[in-house]
Amino acid sequence: MQLYPIKTKLIKPGDNLIQIILGEIKKQNIHLKDGDILALASKVVATANNRLVSLKSITASEKARKIAKNFDLTPEFTQLILRESDKIYGGVKKAILTQKNGFLNVNAGIDNKNAPVGQVVLPLKEPTQEAEKIRREIERQTGKKIGVIIVDSGVHPLRMGTRGFAIAVSGFKPVKDYRGNKDLFRKPIMITRHAVADDLASAAHFLMGEADEHISAVLIKNAQLTFTEENLSEDMEIPLKDCVFAQAFQLKET
Repeated sequence: MQLYPIKTKLIKPGDNLIQIILGEIKKQNIHLKDGDILALASKVVATANNRLVSLKSITASEKARKIAKNFDLTPEFTQLILRESDKIYGGVKKAILTQKNGFLNVNAGIDNKNAPVGQVVLPLKEPTQEAEKIRREIERQTGKKIGVIIVDSGVHPLRMGTRGFAIAVSGFKPVKDYRGNKDLFRKPIMITRHAVADDLASAAHFLMGEADEHISAVLIKNAQLTFTEENLSEDMEIPLKDCVFAQAFQLKET
């Protein structure tokens, strides 16, 4: 497997992200082929889709002010967390655990990092539809059958630092089901499913970085995946009742 970082200019609201990335791929003399995977940074996609908000435009509620005080956040930022979250749980200083689009993340995926001063980047409204739209447009322009991953970064219980994960995919199966197979000692595998999209997202995130790298996308070649026209982003989700962390920690809304 090979990964190629795609460095771009600073992406601004309204930019044609597909044209910019395809142009940079051509400049780097990389040839897009059937079976390639294009991983895109979620904040870059959100910025191009004009998901920037000025904190000065937000009026904080009393609930937001109370939560902000508990977690050392600004009331306006906290109001956006309330607005964008499906569910809100507890947290620590500067970070509130939320549920958004079927998975747990911090601060509803809202980020003031890599956003203009005084603004924040909101998460995509429909990441799965966005991944599908990007894939189909690239396939239309290039004639190549590819897969797309929209990559965000997050944290994992009891582990320091961020890692990449897929918030949406298009064009391939994001989870490989090993149930029913045999392990090294010929024992039947009972519960294991491999989150291949998250593995690829984490590899792409390693190249994208978290600061001023300007790596808006990563082109992945020769990943052994199963391609499909089905929309399977939901396969990456697990209900709260079946999540080992949620059940072990008795995760409850606040």
